[in-house]
Amino acid sequence: MSASPLPGPAAPAAPMSGRLRGEAAGALLAGLGAVFLALAVGAGLILATGRDPAAAYLALFGGALGSPDRIAFAFNKATPYVLTAVGVALCFRAKVINIGGEGQIALGGLAAAWVALSVPLPAGALVPACLAAGAAAGALWAGLAALIRLWRGVHEVLCTLLLNFIALLLVAEALKGDLGETGAGFPQSPLLPAGAWLPRLTGTMHLGIGLAAVAAVLGSVYLWRTTFGFRLRLVGASRAAAVYAGVSPARTLVSVMLIAGGLAGLAGGIEVLGVHRRLIEGFSNGLGFTAIGIALLAGASPLAALPAGLLFGLLEAGALAMQRQVGVPSSLVPIIQGLTMVFVLCALGLRARRGGA
Repeated sequence: MSASPLPGPAAPAAPMSGRLRGEAAGALLAGLGAVFLALAVGAGLILATGRDPAAAYLALFGGALGSPDRIAFAFNKATPYVLTAVGVALCFRAKVINIGGEGQIALGGLAAAWVALSVPLPAGALVPACLAAGAAAGALWAGLAALIRLWRGVHEVLCTLLLNFIALLLVAEALKGDLGETGAGFPQSPLLPAGAWLPRLTGTMHLGIGLAAVAAVLGSVYLWRTTFGFRLRLVGASRAAAVYAGVSPARTLVSVMLIAGGLAGLAGGIEVLGVHRRLIEGFSNGLGFTAIGIALLAGASPLAALPAGLLFGLLEAGALAMQRQVGVPSSLVPIIQGLTMVFVLCALGLRARRGGA
């Protein structure tokens, strides 16, 4: 067979990059449109309860931005979303569906808590060691799913989903053992030593949001400005073309899963060290799954995961204020988040259908 239709791996690099950037921009615009549509439908639901939508949304965003403590709460809430969503977005770029963030976050928190309680280290080295342990645990858990995919042919959706439950059970068993606090009314570890607490930027806002912002920027640079990022996008665009160009889809799968798992594990360590300051059973509940929606909202762009995660953090921070001031149930916020995901998926489906037409 003649190789003339493919002039070489260097020639299509710029056009492919431009096309994928255009796709990312279109998906991001679709995400913004989905947010406005979700807010509009939410306004209709508020009207149906006899409340004023304008007053409800003013209370919602006022409650999220009305004081430094509320802003800090929103930023802390957004941190695990952003970190996990950056990894999920990179996976999406390679057409890898990683829905195991929940378990990777849980094991990251477990590893960070174990190091904090069991490894004698000076205060200056304890926080980095705990975070590194969390990232390593998350990466190993995601890498396990990748290896099962390659060795046994089990799709990564099934692998990562089932490994979530195993990870949660491991955390529960650890808290029933030596890591658990004796006499506590809820499965949790003892309070971590003060040297393991994540430093605060201001007030109650911990350092995690800074790490999340760095991860989003580095993830974007990694995706668009490095050779591996090009290989990642090439595998996602066409596995056949990637193999022809000498790129290994299997190696790419393992690499991107390790990165995504490491970021999710780091998010788990930050939650334990910066928010709870102890390991609590179920602390990762919903974080990993919400991050998947945030990655979709961001158009699979690591950089756009930062504002998308902050939006979700702000919505959750203002939910209780909306309930107190206007009487709208705080459960409206998960409804808005869910509607946003529905509209994003609809928009992406329509764009894919038009592209295939």
